[in-house]
Amino acid sequence: MSSPHQSRYHRLIIATRVILSAIMRDPYHIWKTAISVTRWIGSPASLAVHTAIFVGCYLLAAFGYVDFAEMQLVLLSIVSLEAIYLSIFIQMTVNYTTQELAEVGEDIEEIREDVGVIQEDVGELQEDVEEISEDVEEITEEEEAIETAEEQRKSEQRKTLGDIQTDLKRLMQDISRLQHSSIKETSPTKPGNGATASQ
Repeated sequence: MSSPHQSRYHRLIIATRVILSAIMRDPYHIWKTAISVTRWIGSPASLAVHTAIFVGCYLLAAFGYVDFAEMQLVLLSIVSLEAIYLSIFIQMTVNYTTQELAEVGEDIEEIREDVGVIQEDVGELQEDVEEISEDVEEITEEEEAIETAEEQRKSEQRKTLGDIQTDLKRLMQDISRLQHSSIKETSPTKPGNGATASQ
């Protein structure tokens, strides 16, 4: 048969296991709690609360409500436990911050790699733009050459057309002269003039 001390010890072990399993099941929640506690401990409100508790404990002992030695024992026990848990919470906060910084560092490395890839893509795009600019310049030069050749061709056509028109005018004038001269040669002489000429 087990003694009462053994049963209490057994219940304490079971309670400790339950608490530890609950803590390990959701460590992120414990980290958030640790961060919140350390933030509150370092606030002016925490300073005011601790000062009020300490002053109240010494006033209770001074007015005889509690024994001074017992008050000091309880107060020192509470302060010691608070210091232990506060140091644990501070270390948890440091660990959480370190983990967050490591994740941020990994994100920064990934961002740097992405930036490197983007810079390479930008370099390739710049090369493509330069090639396109060269192609556009070549096309523009070809279009200018085509326009110049077209203007020369039109100018030559206009000149040729003018020459043809000039030649046609001369030809028409020659034809009209020939027609006038042939009409004069084939026209009959008048009778009076012929008799006079024979006499």
